[in-house]
Amino acid sequence: MRRFGNNFRAVAGDGRRFILPVIVLGLLMGCSSSHKSGDQASKKALSGTDESIFLGDTIEKNYDPNVIMKRGEAFFEKEEYAEAIVEYNHFLDLHRSHQLASYAAFRIGESQMKRAKGIERDPEPVQKAIESFDRLRRDYPGSRYDGQAVQKVQECHDLLAQMHLFVGQFYYRRGSYLAAAHRFEQIMQLYPDKSVAPDALYFLALSYHEMGADDWASDKLTLLAQKYPNAGHSRDGAKLLAKIGPSKSDTVVAKKPASASPSPDGTGSAASDGSSILANGLSSSPSAGSVQIPSASSLTGSFVNCRLGAWC
Repeated sequence: MRRFGNNFRAVAGDGRRFILPVIVLGLLMGCSSSHKSGDQASKKALSGTDESIFLGDTIEKNYDPNVIMKRGEAFFEKEEYAEAIVEYNHFLDLHRSHQLASYAAFRIGESQMKRAKGIERDPEPVQKAIESFDRLRRDYPGSRYDGQAVQKVQECHDLLAQMHLFVGQFYYRRGSYLAAAHRFEQIMQLYPDKSVAPDALYFLALSYHEMGADDWASDKLTLLAQKYPNAGHSRDGAKLLAKIGPSKSDTVVAKKPASASPSPDGTGSAASDGSSILANGLSSSPSAGSVQIPSASSLTGSFVNCRLGAWC
């Protein structure tokens, strides 16, 4: 009996040594579980607070400037720029004198720029961005975003110049040399200081050369060598200039094409024959505007007046 009692006490002692670690482990797991559940609850609460700005249709949510601005910022961060523009405009409609009004106006311009998908796409978002930044500078002169707006406008004009060059080169590759020359001339008139100007001037000369207007081409190539001597096409331009020689004459007439096909962008028509211009003499200064030529009534029915930078 005494031996049995000793054995029982030994077993009980071993059991207590085994149970104690189990109890401690259980307490630690419980604390960890409660901590995780608390974190999840706090995250759900934060998520619910963020999403609440999109829920409901109360007067407070449609008028409160902080709520409207948060919605605009949330859409902007999610790259939903059209929706962001709606919210920023809503903010300005209700709170034009708010301290964040200039920021909302700046964000509208940024959102419009973000909507532009590349130089091969519709330029309308870029044009709207320029309008937005100009409106910011006009409505909030001297704001902290004035300098940034000026820089953004320059970036927008860079994009527009690249778009004109892209379209002009497309016309040129297609053989629509008159339409191409129109685009390249626009670049030289509107963006002579942009990085695409040398390329535009070179392709303008090529377009004139393809149409048979070598005197105009010679003038443009000479200008290319003088104004952009280090341009990428300067060597090719010099070779072409040596081939066609300097300009000589003072007038030009353009032969009316037998048939015309619509231009790809729907802005006009381009002659199907790239050599429609007959060089009976070209102006020595074609960039001056209208070229002096005989009146249309003195020409046969197959000829029409042609003005530089306009459709023939």
